Amino acid sequence: MIKKLITIAFATVSLLALSGCSEGDSYHDNNDHDLTTLFLIDQNGHSYGGIPYQCDSMTYWDKTLANGEFSFYPGENCEFDFDGLIGNYADDYYHDDIIYIIDYTEDGKERIPYECNLFGTGSTYGNGSFDYNKNDECIFSF
Repeated sequence: MIKKLITIAFATVSLLALSGCSEGDSYHDNNDHDLTTLFLIDQNGHSYGGIPYQCDSMTYWDKTLANGEFSFYPGENCEFDFDGLIGNYADDYYHDDIIYIIDYTEDGKERIPYECNLFGTGSTYGNGSFDYNKNDECIFSF
C-alpha cells in the first residue's frame, strides 16, 4: 500500500513539474528572463497589429498583437516583414507608411540599429521611426 501511494505521489509531482516547463508561446527558454516589450504604431498613432516577426529566441514566426505589441530578449535580432506597406521615404506623412517603435510610455526608441533587404542599414530616429522600402524585410538589433 505504501509503495502504491509513493508511486502515485511521484507520478503526480512529475506531471506537475513537466507541465510547468512548457511556456506555450513561440520562445525558447532563455537564461536572461528580462523579456522586453515594445510597440509598432503608424504616423497617426494607430497600432500596427499583424506584422510578422521572428526574433533569435523564437522557434517560429509570430505577428504583432492588435495593439502593435512584440516582445524579445535584450541582445536579440528580430526580423520584421513589412510586406504590403509602402515604405518610408523622407517622412512623407501623406504618401508613406511611417512606422514608429515605441515603449509603453509612448516614447520613441532611438538608435536601434537595423538592416533592411531593400533599403540598407541605419538606426531609428529619436521618435522611433526608420527608413525602409516598399514590401521590405528588416532586421533590428535590440
